[in-house]
Amino acid sequence: MAFRRQADLLVATVAPEMERNLNIRDSVAYWTEKLNEFLEENAPADVNVEAVVRTGAVHRQIVRLAEERQVDVIVMESANPKIQDYLLGTTASHVVTHAHCSVFVVRG
Repeated sequence: MAFRRQADLLVATVAPEMERNLNIRDSVAYWTEKLNEFLEENAPADVNVEAVVRTGAVHRQIVRLAEERQVDVIVMESANPKIQDYLLGTTASHVVTHAHCSVFVVRG
């Protein structure tokens, strides 16, 4: 879709403010490395891709990043397998409700 519309991709992940694994001292650096590894394996070669790592509450950071960057569309996963056939997860629900752009929720 990005290729056909000559759009840039802003691929983001939100790191927890406190890591469960206390051996991770620099959470942003750790998740930036992981995101870049993912993009090396999965990003399309013919699309401009930018990786962004934020910390904090996932639902708030997604909406905030979308507003700051004035994105046209958010594509995200609904990752609550216990009730995925009936309801959106709380993160997806918040983003759909508060984002000022279209949101595509993909069931995981």
